[in-house]
Amino acid sequence: MTGPFIEIADVSKEYPGVVALEGVALTVAPGEVVGLIGENGAGKSTLMKILGGVLAPTSGSIIVDGISHDRLTVKSSMAAGIAFVHQELNLFDNLSVAANIFIGREPRQRRARWLVAEKRMNAMATPLLQQLGAEFAADAPLSALSLAERQLVEIAKALSVDARLIIMDEPTSSLTMTETARLLDTIRRLRSRGVSVIFISHRLAEVQDVADRVVVLRDGQRTGELRGADILPDSMIRHMVGRDIKVRHRPASQPPGDSLVEFRAICTPQWPASPVDLTIRAGEITGLAGLIGAGRTELAQVMFGLEQPVGGEIVVDGEVRRLRSPRDAIAHGIYLIPEDRKRSGLVLDFSIAGNVTMADLGRYSRFGLCNRQAETLAAQKQKRALDIRCHDLAAPAGSLSGGNQQKVVLAKWLSMAPRLLIFDEPTRGIDVGAKSEIYQLMRDLSDRGVGILMISSDMEEVIGVSDRVVVMHEGRIAGELGREALSEAAIMSLAVGRARHPSQFELMET
Repeated sequence: MTGPFIEIADVSKEYPGVVALEGVALTVAPGEVVGLIGENGAGKSTLMKILGGVLAPTSGSIIVDGISHDRLTVKSSMAAGIAFVHQELNLFDNLSVAANIFIGREPRQRRARWLVAEKRMNAMATPLLQQLGAEFAADAPLSALSLAERQLVEIAKALSVDARLIIMDEPTSSLTMTETARLLDTIRRLRSRGVSVIFISHRLAEVQDVADRVVVLRDGQRTGELRGADILPDSMIRHMVGRDIKVRHRPASQPPGDSLVEFRAICTPQWPASPVDLTIRAGEITGLAGLIGAGRTELAQVMFGLEQPVGGEIVVDGEVRRLRSPRDAIAHGIYLIPEDRKRSGLVLDFSIAGNVTMADLGRYSRFGLCNRQAETLAAQKQKRALDIRCHDLAAPAGSLSGGNQQKVVLAKWLSMAPRLLIFDEPTRGIDVGAKSEIYQLMRDLSDRGVGILMISSDMEEVIGVSDRVVVMHEGRIAGELGREALSEAAIMSLAVGRARHPSQFELMET
């Protein structure tokens, strides 16, 4: 590595009444991987928008190749070789993979310049996908891809512009362990070719694995920098939140209660030949683990009435029921907090108060008109109970940080007295401080007799939060682990279909 390619010097960004960044400095050398970490709201996104030319700093400068700029524009940032891989994917479902990668830069046919040269475009996209270890073709329709596969397309799009600096914002949040390992290998290959990477992630083990240097932001200020052997999760957390935070299991205050929902030989449409038996009890946090694609989310969708089973029966409170729609599930107190809160859990343009009450509008309406005062009072109650940090409940939900958005989704259901809450990847894209609050809320709910089904790909989360873990493999229940048998080796062995008896795990860990 030589001198800095990019240097952010004493940059501040102020809004009326709010200081988003204060005197932040950041350098990136050619072929360097810089980890950028901090809680939601720490200023990471603001700093990256300034680097990408979306925002102008209030003061400070950006130095590119030794030339100082008061600000960058989007055009000048792209010309400098800066590319983004956003957490919220910017892709088009109605186009192919290759068309998404080269959107706006499609190769044209030589004799008919108004037509796209699709074969050539697919040929150009194929090596990019191979570099990422993708198992889908360049001409595949994007609509057929999973969320994890779409993330790979977004990364391939950034690689296609021959960028000098790639900013990756939570790039592994939807990837399997195997896909994550491939991505980290790709980052190392980029580094060896002299390409710089700013790696933004709440998964601190990945930051430790791949970063040459880590810069920490807190409350809009730079609070520390770690290098080499000093890049440790505990050190990063202390710089981020000013205290130690670990996922420690807090035992339930009482034994589990009666069965709330029981699946008897349930087969989902995605796995019609894989019957599932599963019982969720009151006052217990049941972790549902497994690799992406194992059938966890599909099982949750059947439980919430979003999908209809192709076999088996569902027993609710001791009686066989048909959950034909979410309306039926809600009538039984079964609520889902989806993996993608922005697309499936919230209406981002609606007010925070409107999101809190939208699932139970009949309570706040009369003659088809919403009682805004009653709606606001209900939202204020949930704001206090969940410590939702916002200045105004009339503000759009999209203005909140990820952790506070997740609390709004939770507030929507808590106002309706849940009996069973399904959390699908409850802390995806949420900082460590907000994670701790979500875990505390889950335990408080279970202590009040609410059943919790938690689907998570975060191994530390599964082990640290669950009272019992059920592991899925290829649409089936591969095994169940009680609290005393929980370990990463035991869960992963079941998830990949290698072990089916606790004695095998004991041998693996000796």
